[in-house]
Amino acid sequence: MLIATWNVNSVKQRLEHVLRFLDEARPDVLCLQELKATDEAVPALEIEAKGYNLAVHGQKAFNGVAILSRFPLSDIRRGLPGDPEDIQSRYIEALVSAPSGRVARVASIYLPNGNPTGTDKYSYKLRWMERLAGHAAGLLRLEEPLVLAGDYNVIPDARDVSNPEAWVEDALFRPETRSAFRRLLGLGLTEAVRACDDKPGLYTFWDYQAGAWQKNKGIRIDHLLLSPQAADRLTGTEIHRHTRSWDKPSDHVPVSVTLDI
Repeated sequence: MLIATWNVNSVKQRLEHVLRFLDEARPDVLCLQELKATDEAVPALEIEAKGYNLAVHGQKAFNGVAILSRFPLSDIRRGLPGDPEDIQSRYIEALVSAPSGRVARVASIYLPNGNPTGTDKYSYKLRWMERLAGHAAGLLRLEEPLVLAGDYNVIPDARDVSNPEAWVEDALFRPETRSAFRRLLGLGLTEAVRACDDKPGLYTFWDYQAGAWQKNKGIRIDHLLLSPQAADRLTGTEIHRHTRSWDKPSDHVPVSVTLDI
């Protein structure tokens, strides 16, 4: 089972890119973030015409997450539990049922950016990460293949950024952010890319400004975290960096994991 994640930075503006990636990579599951569209505005007909089921948790102009699957989706949860007053559409989860009868639980996550630090935006980011850890702990008790995929807005380590000094005070690289991410992994989750490849220079995001893509000044903030039952089935990962060179691309590229399911 090939499961991919991609912050598309507007699903309507990048629809042709999404359809091209579906044709090219043939993912069984694709988690999308930053749809910037309501449920009704997501181009479902075009996606379904490619043979995908669709679960959406949208929001007008901001945020928005979705799960596209070649297999049936069930037990769909929209929104991260733990704060009934949080109206931002940043989390969707579903059970994917493969033809073999095996299942995998998949979540599409758009974790808050948190900038600028020292503001309510950063406090919200850290609280959101605490809520995610609490929910993930409950999911892990189900003892099933679980993939928490998405744009985490977290640079885990200095090797995950081309110029660490430039990001020291950024919410994506602050010590509190990285500690919260490590606590998440400490629940028993495996970070798929690093389980397969330990070298520096693996990036998933290049800013639109200052020629970041051309100079390869990137960061790695898109992650797939696996439960032990999923990690045991891990056979490979890929960062699809060539998509960043497409016409009018997202500033993120897809990242995929292959599981023996």
